[in-house]
Amino acid sequence: MKNNTNQPADMAGLYTLSIRMVIGWTYFSAFWRRLILENKLDPDEGGYIGEKFNHFLPNALGIKPVIEYLITHPNALHTSMVTFTILEAIVGLFIILGSFTRLMSIGIFGLAFGILLGSGWLGTTCLDEWQIGVLGIAGGFTLFLTGSGLYSLDHYFLKNKVGFTNKKWFRWIGSGNFPIKNPKILVLVISLFIFGMTLYTNQYFHGGVWGSLHNKSVKPEIEISNLNLTHSDINFEIYRTEGADVYGSFLIGIHIMDKNGTVLKALDHHELSKLKSENIKNHYVAKVKPGKHSLIIPLGAKADLRLSIEDILHQKDKIYSIKLIDISGIEWVSKL
Repeated sequence: MKNNTNQPADMAGLYTLSIRMVIGWTYFSAFWRRLILENKLDPDEGGYIGEKFNHFLPNALGIKPVIEYLITHPNALHTSMVTFTILEAIVGLFIILGSFTRLMSIGIFGLAFGILLGSGWLGTTCLDEWQIGVLGIAGGFTLFLTGSGLYSLDHYFLKNKVGFTNKKWFRWIGSGNFPIKNPKILVLVISLFIFGMTLYTNQYFHGGVWGSLHNKSVKPEIEISNLNLTHSDINFEIYRTEGADVYGSFLIGIHIMDKNGTVLKALDHHELSKLKSENIKNHYVAKVKPGKHSLIIPLGAKADLRLSIEDILHQKDKIYSIKLIDISGIEWVSKL
Protein backbone atom coordinates (compact mmCIF):
# COMPACT_ATOMS: atom_id res chain seq x y z
CA MET A 1 0.00 0.00 0.00
CA LYS A 2 1.31 3.43 -0.91
CA ASN A 3 2.59 5.50 2.01
CA ASN A 4 0.68 8.82 2.17
CA THR A 5 2.00 10.00 5.55
CA ASN A 6 3.67 13.01 3.94
CA GLN A 7 0.83 13.96 1.63
CA PRO A 8 -0.46 16.94 3.70
CA ALA A 9 3.11 18.27 3.97
CA ASP A 10 3.66 17.77 0.24
CA MET A 11 0.58 19.83 -0.56
CA ALA A 12 1.53 22.62 1.86
CA GLY A 13 5.00 22.74 0.35
CA LEU A 14 3.52 22.74 -3.15
CA TYR A 15 1.33 25.76 -2.36
CA THR A 16 4.38 27.78 -1.26
CA LEU A 17 6.49 26.83 -4.29
CA SER A 18 6.45 30.33 -5.81
CA ILE A 19 7.33 31.92 -2.46
CA ARG A 20 10.20 29.47 -2.03
CA MET A 21 11.69 30.09 -5.47
CA VAL A 22 11.33 33.88 -5.38
CA ILE A 23 12.75 34.23 -1.87
CA GLY A 24 15.56 31.85 -2.79
CA TRP A 25 16.48 33.92 -5.81
CA THR A 26 16.40 37.23 -3.91
CA TYR A 27 19.18 35.93 -1.68
CA PHE A 28 21.13 33.89 -4.22
CA SER A 29 21.03 36.86 -6.61
CA ALA A 30 23.07 38.87 -4.09
CA PHE A 31 25.95 36.46 -4.67
CA TRP A 32 25.25 36.48 -8.43
CA ARG A 33 25.40 40.31 -8.61
CA ARG A 34 28.46 40.68 -6.42
CA LEU A 35 30.70 38.02 -7.93
CA ILE A 36 29.37 36.86 -11.32
CA LEU A 37 27.93 39.97 -12.97
CA GLU A 38 30.37 42.34 -11.26
CA ASN A 39 33.01 42.19 -8.57
CA LYS A 40 31.59 44.10 -5.63
CA LEU A 41 33.72 42.35 -3.03
CA ASP A 42 36.92 44.13 -4.04
CA PRO A 43 37.54 47.07 -1.65
CA ASP A 44 39.49 48.87 -4.37
CA GLU A 45 36.69 48.74 -6.94
CA GLY A 46 33.74 51.09 -7.27
CA GLY A 47 30.52 49.75 -5.81
CA TYR A 48 32.28 47.82 -3.02
CA ILE A 49 29.56 46.23 -0.89
CA GLY A 50 31.32 47.47 2.24
CA GLU A 51 30.39 51.03 1.29
CA LYS A 52 26.74 49.98 0.97
CA PHE A 53 27.00 48.48 4.45
CA ASN A 54 28.37 51.82 5.66
CA HIS A 55 25.20 53.50 4.35
CA PHE A 56 23.15 51.51 6.87
CA LEU A 57 24.86 53.05 9.91
CA PRO A 58 23.16 56.40 10.62
CA ASN A 59 19.67 55.10 11.42
CA ALA A 60 20.14 51.37 12.01
CA LEU A 61 18.10 49.87 14.84
CA GLY A 62 19.97 48.10 17.64
CA ILE A 63 23.02 47.02 15.62
CA LYS A 64 24.87 50.33 15.16
CA PRO A 65 27.86 49.22 17.31
CA VAL A 66 28.35 46.14 15.11
CA ILE A 67 28.18 48.15 11.89
CA GLU A 68 30.48 50.87 13.23
CA TYR A 69 33.04 48.32 14.41
CA LEU A 70 33.16 46.67 11.00
CA ILE A 71 33.42 49.86 8.94
CA THR A 72 36.28 51.08 11.13
CA HIS A 73 38.14 47.75 10.72
CA PRO A 74 38.49 47.21 6.94
CA ASN A 75 39.86 43.66 7.16
CA ALA A 76 37.05 42.50 9.43
CA LEU A 77 34.56 44.27 7.16
CA HIS A 78 35.85 42.51 4.06
CA THR A 79 35.82 39.11 5.79
CA SER A 80 32.26 39.65 6.98
CA MET A 81 31.08 40.79 3.54
CA VAL A 82 32.58 37.69 1.89
CA THR A 83 31.09 35.44 4.59
CA PHE A 84 27.71 37.13 4.32
CA THR A 85 27.72 36.72 0.52
CA ILE A 86 28.60 33.02 0.76
CA LEU A 87 25.80 32.47 3.29
CA GLU A 88 23.31 34.23 1.02
CA ALA A 89 24.43 32.06 -1.90
CA ILE A 90 24.10 28.78 0.05
CA VAL A 91 20.79 29.67 1.69
CA GLY A 92 19.29 31.02 -1.53
CA LEU A 93 20.38 28.07 -3.68
CA PHE A 94 19.22 25.46 -1.17
CA ILE A 95 15.85 27.19 -0.83
CA ILE A 96 15.39 27.22 -4.62
CA LEU A 97 16.26 23.52 -4.80
CA GLY A 98 14.13 22.71 -1.76
CA SER A 99 16.97 21.07 0.10
CA PHE A 100 17.08 21.10 3.93
CA THR A 101 14.31 23.65 3.61
CA ARG A 102 13.47 24.23 7.25
CA LEU A 103 17.12 24.80 8.20
CA MET A 104 17.58 27.18 5.28
CA SER A 105 14.34 29.00 6.17
CA ILE A 106 15.91 29.84 9.52
CA GLY A 107 18.78 31.34 7.51
CA ILE A 108 16.26 33.38 5.49
CA PHE A 109 14.66 34.57 8.72
CA GLY A 110 18.03 35.64 10.13
CA LEU A 111 19.24 37.34 6.95
CA ALA A 112 15.95 39.22 6.57
CA PHE A 113 16.07 40.27 10.23
CA GLY A 114 19.56 41.70 9.69
CA ILE A 115 18.38 43.59 6.60
CA LEU A 116 15.41 44.97 8.52
CA LEU A 117 17.44 46.25 11.47
CA GLY A 118 20.28 47.61 9.36
CA SER A 119 18.55 49.19 6.37
CA GLY A 120 14.83 49.20 7.10
CA TRP A 121 14.90 53.01 7.03
CA LEU A 122 16.16 53.21 3.42
CA GLY A 123 14.01 53.69 0.34
CA THR A 124 13.75 56.86 -1.72
CA THR A 125 10.30 56.42 -3.30
CA CYS A 126 8.71 53.84 -0.97
CA LEU A 127 9.66 51.73 2.02
CA ASP A 128 11.96 49.52 -0.04
CA GLU A 129 14.33 47.90 2.44
CA TRP A 130 11.75 47.72 5.23
CA GLN A 131 9.35 45.81 2.98
CA ILE A 132 12.10 43.41 1.89
CA GLY A 133 13.01 42.77 5.53
CA VAL A 134 9.56 42.14 6.97
CA LEU A 135 8.37 40.07 4.00
CA GLY A 136 11.57 38.01 4.17
CA ILE A 137 10.97 37.29 7.85
CA ALA A 138 7.34 36.30 7.26
CA GLY A 139 8.29 34.23 4.21
CA GLY A 140 11.08 32.47 6.06
CA PHE A 141 8.74 31.50 8.87
CA THR A 142 6.13 30.25 6.40
CA LEU A 143 8.69 28.03 4.66
CA PHE A 144 9.80 26.69 8.03
CA LEU A 145 6.23 25.56 8.68
CA THR A 146 5.52 24.08 5.24
CA GLY A 147 8.90 22.74 4.16
CA SER A 148 9.18 21.92 0.45
CA GLY A 149 6.65 19.87 -1.47
CA LEU A 150 6.58 17.90 -4.69
CA TYR A 151 9.21 19.85 -6.64
CA SER A 152 12.16 19.68 -4.28
CA LEU A 153 15.19 17.65 -3.31
CA ASP A 154 13.67 17.10 0.13
CA HIS A 155 10.70 15.38 -1.52
CA TYR A 156 13.08 13.27 -3.62
CA PHE A 157 15.00 12.22 -0.49
CA LEU A 158 11.78 11.30 1.34
CA LYS A 159 10.24 9.48 -1.63
CA ASN A 160 13.36 7.40 -2.15
CA LYS A 161 13.83 6.85 1.58
CA VAL A 162 17.40 8.18 1.64
CA GLY A 163 18.97 7.06 4.91
CA PHE A 164 18.78 10.25 6.97
CA THR A 165 15.15 11.01 6.09
CA ASN A 166 13.89 8.47 8.62
CA LYS A 167 15.64 10.35 11.40
CA LYS A 168 13.52 12.57 13.60
CA TRP A 169 15.86 15.55 13.15
CA PHE A 170 15.24 15.61 9.40
CA ARG A 171 11.68 16.82 10.04
CA TRP A 172 13.19 19.83 11.80
CA ILE A 173 15.78 20.75 9.18
CA GLY A 174 14.31 19.28 5.97
CA SER A 175 10.67 18.83 4.98
CA GLY A 176 7.80 16.48 5.55
CA ASN A 177 5.09 16.60 8.20
CA PHE A 178 5.77 19.30 10.77
CA PRO A 179 7.42 17.68 13.84
CA ILE A 180 4.98 19.28 16.32
CA LYS A 181 1.59 17.58 16.22
CA ASN A 182 -0.47 20.61 17.20
CA PRO A 183 1.44 23.80 16.32
CA LYS A 184 -1.55 26.17 16.56
CA ILE A 185 -0.27 28.11 19.61
CA LEU A 186 3.30 28.22 18.26
CA VAL A 187 2.15 29.58 14.90
CA LEU A 188 -0.10 32.16 16.56
CA VAL A 189 2.58 33.41 18.97
CA ILE A 190 5.34 33.72 16.37
CA SER A 191 2.97 35.25 13.82
CA LEU A 192 1.86 37.86 16.36
CA PHE A 193 5.51 38.52 17.20
CA ILE A 194 6.35 39.05 13.51
CA PHE A 195 3.31 41.29 13.06
CA GLY A 196 4.23 43.28 16.18
CA MET A 197 7.79 43.69 14.94
CA THR A 198 6.40 44.80 11.57
CA LEU A 199 4.27 47.52 13.19
CA TYR A 200 7.08 48.63 15.52
CA THR A 201 9.73 48.94 12.81
CA ASN A 202 7.25 50.59 10.44
CA GLN A 203 6.64 53.26 13.08
CA TYR A 204 10.27 53.54 14.18
CA PHE A 205 11.73 53.93 10.71
CA HIS A 206 8.90 55.73 8.89
CA GLY A 207 6.15 56.84 11.28
CA GLY A 208 3.89 54.52 9.33
CA VAL A 209 1.45 53.58 12.12
CA TRP A 210 0.58 56.93 13.74
CA GLY A 211 1.72 60.55 13.62
CA SER A 212 3.53 62.09 10.67
CA LEU A 213 5.10 59.96 7.96
CA HIS A 214 8.78 60.60 7.35
CA ASN A 215 11.27 59.32 4.81
CA LYS A 216 14.92 59.72 5.72
CA SER A 217 16.03 58.71 2.24
CA VAL A 218 14.75 61.76 0.37
CA LYS A 219 16.85 64.78 1.40
CA PRO A 220 20.47 64.79 2.59
CA GLU A 221 21.09 65.69 6.21
CA ILE A 222 24.54 66.59 7.51
CA GLU A 223 25.43 66.89 11.17
CA ILE A 224 28.22 69.30 12.11
CA SER A 225 30.06 68.81 15.39
CA ASN A 226 33.35 69.45 17.22
CA LEU A 227 33.70 72.93 15.68
CA ASN A 228 36.85 74.55 17.03
CA LEU A 229 39.65 76.95 16.14
CA THR A 230 43.40 76.47 16.27
CA HIS A 231 46.02 79.11 15.58
CA SER A 232 45.48 79.15 11.81
CA ASP A 233 42.71 76.60 11.09
CA ILE A 234 39.06 75.92 11.71
CA ASN A 235 38.24 72.27 12.34
CA PHE A 236 34.93 70.47 12.42
CA GLU A 237 33.37 67.03 11.92
CA ILE A 238 30.70 66.28 9.34
CA TYR A 239 28.48 63.20 9.32
CA ARG A 240 25.85 62.52 6.67
CA THR A 241 22.91 60.78 8.32
CA GLU A 242 20.07 60.95 5.78
CA GLY A 243 19.32 61.03 2.04
CA ALA A 244 19.50 58.57 -0.83
CA ASP A 245 22.14 55.87 -0.42
CA VAL A 246 22.91 55.85 -4.16
CA TYR A 247 23.38 59.60 -4.42
CA GLY A 248 25.87 61.78 -2.56
CA SER A 249 25.40 65.17 -0.99
CA PHE A 250 27.29 67.64 -3.18
CA LEU A 251 28.72 70.43 -1.08
CA ILE A 252 29.22 73.59 -3.18
CA GLY A 253 29.91 76.15 -0.49
CA ILE A 254 31.30 76.66 3.02
CA HIS A 255 30.88 80.03 4.72
CA ILE A 256 32.71 81.11 7.86
CA MET A 257 30.58 83.80 9.49
CA ASP A 258 30.47 86.28 12.38
CA LYS A 259 27.69 86.66 14.94
CA ASN A 260 25.60 88.80 12.57
CA GLY A 261 25.80 86.28 9.73
CA THR A 262 28.33 88.31 7.77
CA VAL A 263 30.56 86.07 5.70
CA LEU A 264 34.20 86.39 6.76
CA LYS A 265 35.43 83.73 4.34
CA ALA A 266 33.70 81.70 1.63
CA LEU A 267 34.85 78.58 -0.19
CA ASP A 268 32.99 77.93 -3.44
CA HIS A 269 32.54 74.71 -5.42
CA HIS A 270 35.83 75.20 -7.31
CA GLU A 271 37.83 75.36 -4.08
CA LEU A 272 35.95 72.47 -2.48
CA SER A 273 36.51 70.28 -5.53
CA LYS A 274 40.25 70.82 -5.04
CA LEU A 275 40.37 70.29 -1.29
CA LYS A 276 43.53 68.37 -0.46
CA SER A 277 43.45 64.93 1.12
CA GLU A 278 45.41 66.15 4.16
CA ASN A 279 42.47 68.44 4.96
CA ILE A 280 40.06 65.48 5.13
CA LYS A 281 40.32 62.73 7.72
CA ASN A 282 37.74 60.02 6.98
CA HIS A 283 36.47 57.71 9.72
CA TYR A 284 34.66 55.05 7.67
CA VAL A 285 34.71 53.11 4.41
CA ALA A 286 32.32 55.57 2.73
CA LYS A 287 34.60 58.56 2.21
CA VAL A 288 34.15 62.30 1.92
CA LYS A 289 36.17 63.30 -1.12
CA PRO A 290 36.54 66.06 -3.72
CA GLY A 291 34.50 65.57 -6.88
CA LYS A 292 34.67 67.31 -10.24
CA HIS A 293 32.52 70.24 -9.16
CA SER A 294 31.96 69.84 -5.42
CA LEU A 295 32.87 68.05 -2.22
CA ILE A 296 31.03 64.70 -2.26
CA ILE A 297 29.59 63.35 0.99
CA PRO A 298 28.15 59.80 0.68
CA LEU A 299 25.48 58.52 3.05
CA GLY A 300 27.02 57.33 6.31
CA ALA A 301 30.34 59.11 5.68
CA LYS A 302 31.97 60.82 8.63
CA ALA A 303 35.09 62.98 8.36
CA ASP A 304 37.07 65.69 10.10
CA LEU A 305 37.65 68.74 7.90
CA ARG A 306 40.40 71.29 8.39
CA LEU A 307 40.23 74.68 6.64
CA SER A 308 42.86 77.38 6.74
CA ILE A 309 41.90 80.81 8.12
CA GLU A 310 45.31 82.40 7.68
CA ASP A 311 43.83 84.98 5.29
CA ILE A 312 41.35 86.18 7.95
CA LEU A 313 43.51 85.89 11.07
CA HIS A 314 42.86 89.57 11.82
CA GLN A 315 39.15 88.63 12.14
CA LYS A 316 39.66 85.38 14.02
CA ASP A 317 37.96 86.69 17.15
CA LYS A 318 34.82 87.42 15.13
CA ILE A 319 34.35 83.83 13.92
CA TYR A 320 31.04 82.61 15.33
CA SER A 321 29.58 79.94 13.03
CA ILE A 322 30.05 77.89 9.89
CA LYS A 323 27.52 77.19 7.13
CA LEU A 324 27.56 74.31 4.64
CA ILE A 325 25.63 74.67 1.37
CA ASP A 326 24.41 71.69 -0.66
CA ILE A 327 23.85 71.87 -4.42
CA SER A 328 20.12 71.37 -3.75
CA GLY A 329 20.04 74.61 -1.77
CA ILE A 330 19.86 72.97 1.65
CA GLU A 331 22.02 74.70 4.26
CA TRP A 332 23.40 73.52 7.61
CA VAL A 333 24.75 75.88 10.25
CA SER A 334 26.74 75.19 13.39
CA LYS A 335 27.94 77.66 16.02
CA LEU A 336 31.43 77.71 17.45
